[in-house]
Amino acid sequence: MTGIVKAYADTSVYGGAFDKEFDRASISFFKKVTDGSIALYTSDVIRREMEQAPVQIRQFFEELLLRATVVEITKEMLELQQAYIKQGVLGKKSYDDALHIAIATVSGVDLIVSWNFKHIVNYRKIPLFNAVNTLKGYKPIAIHSPMEVVHAE
Repeated sequence: MTGIVKAYADTSVYGGAFDKEFDRASISFFKKVTDGSIALYTSDVIRREMEQAPVQIRQFFEELLLRATVVEITKEMLELQQAYIKQGVLGKKSYDDALHIAIATVSGVDLIVSWNFKHIVNYRKIPLFNAVNTLKGYKPIAIHSPMEVVHAE
């Protein structure tokens, strides 16, 4: 990837900026957003999840929202989300995780950034997400942790 990278960061990355284990990589990722080398994408799913977050995380998200492209959820995204669940990539309880992947895929971003190693940044699941994407006519999507993204150079 050359030029500006389009990245969809899920809720865990915003929270990661305030978690001792994940703060360095999360903050470095968001510095790339503020310096313009990463174009940040977000959605109403993240906005809704932020309602449950501590105040400092919600404020941090609101500040970054000024630099983000907010993607509207479409019928195609909901259909792709259901395909992930129907194909068993994720279970019904992982509704929002499946929707994050579908939003990013249909929006055509370059990558998804997450600290969710159970459902999203998972070496077993990534090829399955991309198999469903291919079956449904979408291009494969890269899925990485913030640490992988900030240390890619």
